[in-house]
Parts: sequence; structure tokens; C-alpha cells
Amino acid sequence: MKTKKLITTLLASLLCLGVYAQSSLEEITANPAKAGGVYLVYPTQIEAQTKAPKGYKPFYISHYSRHGSRYLISNEDYTRALNLLQEAHEQHALTSLGEDVLQRLQQVFAEADGHGGDLSPLGVRQHRGIAERMYQNFPEVFKNNANLSARSTVVLRCTMSMVAFCDRLKELNPTLHIAYEASPKYMSYLNYQTPEANKFTDSRNGPWVEEYRKFRESMIHPDRLISILFTDNDFVLKKVNPSTLMYDLYQITIGMQNIETKVSFYDLWQPQELFDLWQIGNFSFYVGAANHADGHGIVAANAKHLLQNIVESADKAIATGDEAATLRFGHDGNVINLCALMQIENFGVAISDPRELYKVWANYKVTPMAANVQLVFFRNDKNPNDILVKVLHCEKEVHIPVQTDMFPYYKWSDVRNYFQGILDK
Repeated sequence: MKTKKLITTLLASLLCLGVYAQSSLEEITANPAKAGGVYLVYPTQIEAQTKAPKGYKPFYISHYSRHGSRYLISNEDYTRALNLLQEAHEQHALTSLGEDVLQRLQQVFAEADGHGGDLSPLGVRQHRGIAERMYQNFPEVFKNNANLSARSTVVLRCTMSMVAFCDRLKELNPTLHIAYEASPKYMSYLNYQTPEANKFTDSRNGPWVEEYRKFRESMIHPDRLISILFTDNDFVLKKVNPSTLMYDLYQITIGMQNIETKVSFYDLWQPQELFDLWQIGNFSFYVGAANHADGHGIVAANAKHLLQNIVESADKAIATGDEAATLRFGHDGNVINLCALMQIENFGVAISDPRELYKVWANYKVTPMAANVQLVFFRNDKNPNDILVKVLHCEKEVHIPVQTDMFPYYKWSDVRNYFQGILDK
């Protein structure tokens, strides 16, 4: 029976790879928001939880989450395109569509000005919603006077995400004791990169950089876009870097789903253009945080300190019962690292060719805004040493390469041994 279950799991993994190959372009065509990659908003359709085996009740949750939806990183991410189109307007160099795009950019910047990198109101709502569902799905964890640990990186949007999440828990049960912390003390596992990984991911000298440069150039075809925005070829010749403007407008387009202003720019794009531009960022995030084959696992290993903290925190919670939940808040790259290191689904796949990556790995699947990994622990009422765990990714029950005959539940002793094997490498 166990052999049959293992074979079934392997077949499911192979099927998952096939689905990637078949669906990336189709998914982006059907839902252009997915061209946003890591800017994709958190999924709103949440799957129901599988009931725990008879006699098991949840008692502890270990969690790591990316911050919620945010604005683009800086004012300049909006103003480069805005200022260029404003100058073109003043020189009567815009088409009627170009004039309309300029007006839309002005509306967007009225909200975004000064908010570069900030958590957006949607980001707050996302974390409140995740916290509420966690509370509702596992109420036994959040019993009266339970102690919770909440720690974030020192980046403000992460801290604000932590506050939004934990404040919702406190609203649901005011007796909870939550220790909030945002300190450099915890950066060694909340957002850590090894020197070896940094050498590999260096955007100037990494061994993948030249191939990436050629790939990026091959994915940007700005002539059609420029022709529908500008009437004056002389202005374009003297003032416009077509590739830069195209990518800037793409970034603004995909970022709109995360803010409050109800303006869209999808009418500027053809599906293939969005797919090609998405591939650029997809490969960049894969190299920077996942498991590029040429890195031989050193980038995913950035999450070892986090995984060690997960194991140690779980051991302590199991032994003492002092902590009901360990809540951690960080960044997209950390979620990617952790998913690759744990080998959640196919997120740890190793490949090197940027042109083949879309077939096996998609950043919008791994780390949309507010992406999270949760380990939920269950104890047998009759045997306190009999502990099960299930792994959730964005609140969806997922596989890890540990044998089980009761998916989505695994014996914690088996999972712990698997994690320790990773840490010992």
C-alpha cells in the first residue's frame, strides 16, 4: 500500500510538470494579472481543509508569510513613464491613446506618490483574511490565553503585514497573548543570504548574467507599443528608450492589481507581449531565490536557517506547550527559498535554460502577494507523542517528498527526519 501511495505521488508530480508546460501562456492569456508574477494578488478562492484523522486535534501552527500587496518599490517606478509622456504631451508628440495613457498615469500617481514599497490597503485586507481563516480552520490552536510569537523583518511593509494579521487574531479572541517583534536580531533566519548564494545571484557577475541579458533582449519587442503611443518619430529618436518605456509600463500595468485606484492598462498589450515580459521576471526570481541548476542548491539553502528555526520552534512547542503559533513575516524571495528547500510540489525543480523555465516553474504560483507556508500540527488525544503535520502553501494542502498513506497528513517524526536531512547536507 505504501509503495502504491509513493508511486501515485510521483505520478502526480510528473503530471504537475506537464500542466506547467501546457498552461503558462494560456493562463496569462485568460488572466493577464498572472503576468504580474510576484505582483499577482493573493488568491481569493481558498480550498476547503481535509478533516484530520479521527482522534487528532490541531495544537500548534508554524508559519512564514510574505508581506501583502504593495505599491511599486519607488516613486521613480511610476515617474519615469509619467514624466516622459508628460514631456511628449507638451511637444504634441502623443497619439490620442498616448494622451489617454498619460491621464491614467496621473490618476495612478495621485495615489502612489510617496508610497513606494509600502503595504497597500489591499495588503492589509489580505493578511486579515488569512488570519481569520487560520483562526476559523484551527480554532483549537487559538484557545483563551494562548501565547503566540510574531516576528517580521525590519522592512516596514512586513511589519505592517504582521500587525494586520495579528490584530485580526486579537479581534477574534482578545485573550490571546501576542509578542510582536521587528528586529535585526531575527534577520539571520527571516531574511538570510549566504555569501556563496550572493556570489551566484550577483546581477553583474553571476555565471548566468550574459545568457540572461540575451534572453531579456529577445523578450522585449517595443515597436508596436511605441507606434500606438507616439506620433513624432523625431521625439522618439531623441527622447525615448523604447525597451525601457515598455518595461516601465509593464511594471505599472501589473502593479495596478495591488492598489486602490481602479485604472487598467491591459488594453495596451497583446497576450504574447505580456507572456514574454513575464518570462523575464520569472527567470530573474528563479535565479535569485529558487534552484537554478548551475547553483547546485546554494540559493535554496538560504532558507536553512529558517528551516532550522521551524524545527526548533516546533520541538519547543511540542515539548512545553508554551506557544500555540509561531508567526513570521518576510519577503517573496524567502518564500521561494523555503518552498524550494522543502521541495513543496515541484517548486524545487532544477533547470538552467531560461527559455524552458516557463514549462516547469512560475513565480505567480510560488509567491503571489501575501504568499505563505503553514505547518499545522495535530496531536492524538490518546497518545500525546503521536503527532501529525500537514503543509499548506497559500492555504492549499501540498505535497513534500515524505512518504505517507494519509495525505495531506504526515507523521511529524518522518517530516522532522526529512528536514534534518536537509539541514545536515
